[in-house]
Amino acid sequence: MSDSNGSSALTRTKLTLLEGIALIVGANIGAGVLSLAYGAKNAGWPVLVFWVVVAGVLTTISMLYVAETTLRTNKTLQLSGLAEKYVGNLGSWLIFLSVAVNALGALVAYTSGSGQILAELFGIPNMLGSFLFFIPAVGVIWLGLKAAGVAEKFITFGMLFLVVLLVVASIIGPGLKVDYLTFYNPKFAIPVFSLTVFSFLAQYIVPELSRGYSKEDIKNLPRAISIGMLITGVLLALVPMAALGLTGPEKVTEVVTIAWADALGSWAFFTANGFALLAMLTSFWALGQSYFTNIIDRFKFPSETNKKYRAIALAIVAVPPFILAYSGFVGFVDALSIAGAFAGIMMAIVPVMMLNKSRKINEREPEWTCGKLAHPAIQTLIIVLYTGAGIYTLLGVFNVLPKGW
Repeated sequence: MSDSNGSSALTRTKLTLLEGIALIVGANIGAGVLSLAYGAKNAGWPVLVFWVVVAGVLTTISMLYVAETTLRTNKTLQLSGLAEKYVGNLGSWLIFLSVAVNALGALVAYTSGSGQILAELFGIPNMLGSFLFFIPAVGVIWLGLKAAGVAEKFITFGMLFLVVLLVVASIIGPGLKVDYLTFYNPKFAIPVFSLTVFSFLAQYIVPELSRGYSKEDIKNLPRAISIGMLITGVLLALVPMAALGLTGPEKVTEVVTIAWADALGSWAFFTANGFALLAMLTSFWALGQSYFTNIIDRFKFPSETNKKYRAIALAIVAVPPFILAYSGFVGFVDALSIAGAFAGIMMAIVPVMMLNKSRKINEREPEWTCGKLAHPAIQTLIIVLYTGAGIYTLLGVFNVLPKGW
């Protein structure tokens, strides 16, 4: 077990409410939003919206469980450290594996996706495009949480501006076909849920956020989570609406901006691909930062600020995605759904267990609690839905059940 009163290798920092919201939105709006339209093309947009609402609400509640758990704990710990303290060593390794698999799945997708986009924009080899993307992506993680929060704030606003521009242009320009948006097929509903779960990636950065708020401004923690997740949910519904409504399910591409830009005309090529690049970059920062500090926490590195240990942790974060992205191992959407399935199961069960145990131990009186959101019925619903969706996706990967795309 962790020493509850010992000093942590992780240092505290100071975030504003806006930086917290930006970290949540930046983490969420990445590979998921780019793949949702393609992942939902057989199930239809109404099915997708239903799951965005369900997954959004349940994931937000699960994140608030993690937030309360961090506030009941004296020591600054990451998810794997909290799991070790409240669930035991096996729980800690499972949650660390979940963080690692989810981060790896996303970072592989961003590495290959950024390479494809920069190759199209500048006529350079894919691998060189990925390498150029890696310079700011890895650089900000090296600089730490505050740098990530500030960078996320500016880039996320730029990204939001571009996506609103594209959605509005789709509606008032060519227009959206009602037939494309009203079609639905519930047979493909469950795999879309797994992909939607993966699109709300920010669960992993809640402990990161909690060390960014002091006792005086701790109320900003649940606020940042709730507002960030609401903005995410709106975007996760709007982007596929514009893309599916414009191109139709037959023409939508794995990375949504490719077909979307084609349908809107040449000006949109740079706008859509600019949005995709910024989305990948913000999500890379948030996920990479969380994975980075989980490595420091799980492997008991002596200090977050020691340059040697920072370099080792950063190499673990950055090198494998690059190798896997160019191994031809898995497709973009498949990588996301596999990662989402495993991580979704872990992130449904472990936060519930952590919260309940931390309430029993009650190491310190929290400044904020989940209240009725921690009702056993809600906890059971989260576990059943996420576990079922995860198992379905894994069976789909092995062709036991149909995939959604």
